[in-house]
Amino acid sequence: MKKLRVGILGATGMVGQRFITLLENHPWFELVLVAASPFSRGKTYQEAVVDRWKMSSLIPKNVKNLIIMSVEEDMKNITNEVDFVFSALDLDKEKIREIENSYAARGIPVVSNNSAHRWTEDVPMIMPEVNYHHLKLIDIQRENRGWIKGFIAVKPNCSIQSYVSILSALKEFKPLKVTITSLQAISGAGKTFESWPEMIDNVIPFIKNEEEKSEKEPLKIWGRIKNGRVELTETPQISATCIRVPVTDGHMASVSVLFETIPTKEQILQCLKDYDNPLKDLCLPSSPAEFIKYYEEDDRPQTKLDRDYENGMGITMGRLRKDSIYHWKFIALSHNTIRGAAGGAILLAELLKAKGYL
Repeated sequence: MKKLRVGILGATGMVGQRFITLLENHPWFELVLVAASPFSRGKTYQEAVVDRWKMSSLIPKNVKNLIIMSVEEDMKNITNEVDFVFSALDLDKEKIREIENSYAARGIPVVSNNSAHRWTEDVPMIMPEVNYHHLKLIDIQRENRGWIKGFIAVKPNCSIQSYVSILSALKEFKPLKVTITSLQAISGAGKTFESWPEMIDNVIPFIKNEEEKSEKEPLKIWGRIKNGRVELTETPQISATCIRVPVTDGHMASVSVLFETIPTKEQILQCLKDYDNPLKDLCLPSSPAEFIKYYEEDDRPQTKLDRDYENGMGITMGRLRKDSIYHWKFIALSHNTIRGAAGGAILLAELLKAKGYL
């Protein structure tokens, strides 16, 4: 199978770096181009990140000597060399929307990790195992904008990956109210302990804009397409508190849920086991063999032990127990820079290819 040529916009940042490691030897996609700010333009990738490579693995050999192009200044040349791009831009949101629109208008599909277009009415925000059917918004988007080949599709915030997956598996019991406290790793801020020493032995009880994303983005994911846009679901109501904790990778969530129909513990666990994963027959390279894993042990999941479950693409859950105010509560965990960022975007791109959009 001929591989699709892919470029990364914002390739020098932490998410861009994660894209690079995950795309190494990808069976469907070949990374042929890296783009960043004018400051890095003309440098080899290795030169540009020499003091700020944050991944545990080495820079892939095929990427080290790629010459960095400017996201805006070299746009014409970039669009001639790739079949689609991943967007890992770290700029003002209005600027990101402008850049992503420009690439799509030039016929280049944009699969974005960024939040800039998540609330654009005709842009789908996709968790592949949950709302793959929202891909039909791409057809509406193209019709609205007169685009033939280009489009924009985005993935949702890293903080919601674990509990949205689990609640989706329990939708038959109709969750009505959900309270979440998320304990979020420092890589979610693009940081390491070396670059953010004040996080050592520290907890920061505030992450800008994170609680709003955690409460509202699930309502679009669970919504239905009507009149050319996603009509948000009205339930469940979600209340979120987001806290930065001294962990390298992995977002953990403590979740309490009130249901319309109260399930038993056995019913909950059976729903997780029987979840009808729409990706199961597509053979997508990044799709986890087991989407959600439940641990019976009282002290699991643990960030250090379980964030890399299914190569960082799986969701883990534990401590399912009755709640004294709501009905049930549990702990959930996902890898924030793999499932929650670059890996989730790559899985989305694989789904787009399987469905004929790439």
